[in-house]
Amino acid sequence: MNVPDAVTQPSSFRLTFLGANTTVTGSRYLVEAGKSRVLVDCGLFQGYKPLRLRNWAPFPVDPSSIDAVVLTHAHLDHSGYLPRLIRSGFGGSAWCTPATRDLCEILLPDSGHLLQEEAGYANRKGTSKHHPAEALYTEDDARRSLRQLRATPFTQPFEPVPGLVTTLQPQGHILGAAAVTMNYQGHRITFSGDVGRSGDPVMRAPAPLVESDWVVIESTYGNRRHPPLSLDLELGNSLSRVIARGGVAVIPAFAVGRAQLLLSVIANLQTRGVLPGVPVYLNSPMASDVTTLYGRYRDEHRMSEAALQALKHTTRIINSVEESKALNRRKGPMIIVAASGMATGGRVLHHLIAFASDPRNMILLSGFQAGGTRGAALARGDTTVRIYGEDVPVRAEVVQLGAASAHADADELIAWLRTAPRPPSGVFITHGEPDAADALRLRIQRELQWRVQVPEYLQQVDLNLPA
Repeated sequence: MNVPDAVTQPSSFRLTFLGANTTVTGSRYLVEAGKSRVLVDCGLFQGYKPLRLRNWAPFPVDPSSIDAVVLTHAHLDHSGYLPRLIRSGFGGSAWCTPATRDLCEILLPDSGHLLQEEAGYANRKGTSKHHPAEALYTEDDARRSLRQLRATPFTQPFEPVPGLVTTLQPQGHILGAAAVTMNYQGHRITFSGDVGRSGDPVMRAPAPLVESDWVVIESTYGNRRHPPLSLDLELGNSLSRVIARGGVAVIPAFAVGRAQLLLSVIANLQTRGVLPGVPVYLNSPMASDVTTLYGRYRDEHRMSEAALQALKHTTRIINSVEESKALNRRKGPMIIVAASGMATGGRVLHHLIAFASDPRNMILLSGFQAGGTRGAALARGDTTVRIYGEDVPVRAEVVQLGAASAHADADELIAWLRTAPRPPSGVFITHGEPDAADALRLRIQRELQWRVQVPEYLQQVDLNLPA
C-alpha cells in the first residue's frame, strides 16, 4: 500500500502530531530519529463522525515506513488502531509493558469481534450507507497483530530503533500504563500517556516526571477538578436510590480499569451492608478476563486479595449472548456493568435499548464522555439516543459519577508537571477537548511560567532545539 507522506523527509529528531488534537481519542505521535520512524501510541479515533472517518482514511505516513510502535497503555484510544496499521503494511515491533501486552491480548481481539458484529448487524438491519458494511479490522487481524507485541519492564531502557533510548515509567491509570521517555543524542522527550490519580482507590500513584526537554501531556480533565465526594458515597447514594424504587442500574464502563473499580466499590458497599445484596452482573467476558490480571500484577495496584475475592463473590459473570439477552428480560432491582464506557458499542447498547425508557431505571456514567458519543448525549440530557439506526427514548435517571475517573484532574496534572527536576523547553497539550486543552495551557503559563502550546493536527516540531 503506497500512501503519499503528509510529512517531509526525516530530520535529526522531530515530532509530528497525528492524533489526539482537540479530541480525547486517536492518540498517535510520530517521532523521527535520524532515518528511523517510531509511532508513540496507535489509537482509534472515537466520537464525532469526522474523527471516526480518520480511522478509515489512509494513514498520514506510509505504515511500512514506520520502524516501531511504542504504546503507553492498552485502552483502545491508544492501542486500538494497531491491527489496522499492521494490515496496512507496518511490520515492526510494538513495544509496551508486560501488563499492556496482556491487556492488548484481551482488548484487541474483542475490538475486532465487536467491529465485525456491528458491521454484520448493520447489514442485517440495512442501517449502513455502505453495502455491504465492513469492519475496520477483524478478530483474526487483531490476533495476528499480537505477534508483533514486545514487552519490556518499567524503568528498563530499551531501543525500539538504534540510538533512541526509551524508558517506560509507571503512570497509574490502569494496569501497565506508562509515560514514555525517549532520549536521542542528548535530547529527551516524555509522553505522559494518560496520567493516573494520586489518590485512586485501586491504582497506585503515577511516578514523578523524569527530566525532559519536551513534554507531551494529556488534558482530558484540563479544565475541571474532580469532586471531593468519595466514590463510595457517590455510588452508594445513587444505587440506593434506584434500588429503592425497584429499578435497574445500567453502568456503561470500560472493561479495563473502570469496571474493576466500580465492582470493587459495589462489593465493599454490599459487604458493609450499605447496599442490599441485589444481583450484580458483569456483562463483559472481556472485563472478567481483565479482572484476573489484577492477581498477576499485584505490585501495580492497591487491591488486596480479600477485595479481589469479595469482587468475585458478589459479581455474576455473563458470558454468552443468550445470557445477555435473558438479562434484558429480567426485572429490577439489579445492577448491570457492561462495556463500553462511552456507549460507543458492545453489549451495553442492548441494555440501553431494554432499560433506558423506564423512569424507574438509572444510567450511571462512570467516566469521561467524549463529544459525539452516546455517553456524551446522555450526559447532556438528550431525551433520545440513536442506537443501530433507531431513536431510543431516555426516561431513566441519568447520573454522571464525578469521583470514578481514572484520569488526573487539572490540579493533579499540574502537580505531576511540578515533579519535573527542571522546567522543560516546552510543553505540548493533547488528548483533550478544546476548552480543556486551552484551560490547561493557561494554567501552565500562569502557574509554572513554562512555554506551552496546543498543537494542531499534523503539526511538526523540531526537537533538536537547545534545551
